[in-house]
Amino acid sequence: MINEVIKKNGINYGVMIGVASALITATIYAVDLSLFTAWWMGLLGIAISITISIILLSKTKKELKGIFPFKEAFTTYFIAAVIGILISTAFNIILFNVIDPGAKETLNELMIKYTVGMMQKFGTPASAINETIAKMKASSPYSTIELLKGSVFAIVFSAIFGLIFAAFFKSKTTQE
Repeated sequence: MINEVIKKNGINYGVMIGVASALITATIYAVDLSLFTAWWMGLLGIAISITISIILLSKTKKELKGIFPFKEAFTTYFIAAVIGILISTAFNIILFNVIDPGAKETLNELMIKYTVGMMQKFGTPASAINETIAKMKASSPYSTIELLKGSVFAIVFSAIFGLIFAAFFKSKTTQE
């Protein structure tokens, strides 16, 4: 059975992470779609998520009076991460497949232009650039299926972060 503090905090902070992610996406969508290709926007999202996660684990450890084994620390983080990812993914599916399906085509074109620019900067041969363009035109990264695939990858990636956070936040053993 999961401790009530762990469950409550995991759910509450997971909702916060999901809502923050949805708000960032909505803001970028409203301001300028080309911001989706800005590397610093990805870093901003990661920084917000990590900050919320650190606050979550610190608060939970404090509420558990410092008794925070590795498993509980990981569980707390993982609950929050999965809930945040699911909310964010649901929002993206609704935004790009129901509200404004045309935006995903625009985003795909912007991503192609960005990728071509980066490849040209690094001196990639034209044949490789053309091959990449063809593959990108054939895919639809904001389709429901691709967003769901991305959420699975994000959950796996979050589990790795969760292991690191849990190792850092777990209570120290008294036996040495």
